[in-house]
Amino acid sequence: MSQLTENLKPEHRKKEFSCGKEMLDNYLHKQANQDIKRKLSACFVINDIETNLLKGYYTLSNKSIYQELIPSELQKKLPKFHSSVPTTLLGRLAVDNRFQGKGVGKLLLIDALKRSFEISKTIGSFAVIVDPLDKDAENFYTKYGFIILPDSGKMFLPMNTIKTLFE
Repeated sequence: MSQLTENLKPEHRKKEFSCGKEMLDNYLHKQANQDIKRKLSACFVINDIETNLLKGYYTLSNKSIYQELIPSELQKKLPKFHSSVPTTLLGRLAVDNRFQGKGVGKLLLIDALKRSFEISKTIGSFAVIVDPLDKDAENFYTKYGFIILPDSGKMFLPMNTIKTLFE
């Protein structure tokens, strides 16, 4: 499986990354390596070959969501005895200010969806879940087909929909 991104490594220039959202910058600067070591999430980056600057990053981890959060038309297809369903959490996605408006966010999202789909062939995952930081993030995910989960603020894209992109 050829990927656009690589795993975050100590030699990446994290401190120079700035996307304009303090929470996302601080995560990369201070927390990402610890989460990786503790196996709490995996962090993937696009590194600019010419400048060695990070263009952007995203994180993936396992998550489950309550079945009742899933829209009823999809719930009907799930066994009733599962109170929750396994998903993949796209926890963070950010693009450095110097590379915004150049399609890097879309590339990161496609890479994350492809990676999530490939993993779902081995470990069960019903959907990719995101928890948008703000209205801009919500609009970004809506543009790519993510569905708002009522009463949670989260959004999701079913793995069967993602499958159509890569098969």
